[in-house]
Amino acid sequence: MKIRIVSRKRNPLLKRMEITFEVDHNDGGGTPQRLEVRETLAKAIKADPKLVYIRRMVTKTGTMTTLGEANAYDSLDQARHVEPNHILVRYRSSEPAKSS
Repeated sequence: MKIRIVSRKRNPLLKRMEITFEVDHNDGGGTPQRLEVRETLAKAIKADPKLVYIRRMVTKTGTMTTLGEANAYDSLDQARHVEPNHILVRYRSSEPAKSS
């Protein structure tokens, strides 16, 4: 799986980087998992994977190319404040459980 950053724009008001990317997954078969793309994208932009939220991924019909949009936040609190609940829920299960 290879990720290519199509565009990267800083949004200072929301304290995030808005990223459009393209994933070439000829070697891996079908559309890759969001968590796998999240990890790879975080490495590509040199960010903490916990601060990267993939908003959308669409595979072009008949190709092995997926287009996506993601946001990389400055802090976890800012992400929780700005991102819609359904996006936060997608990644909640990937975070380690808090022990009491």
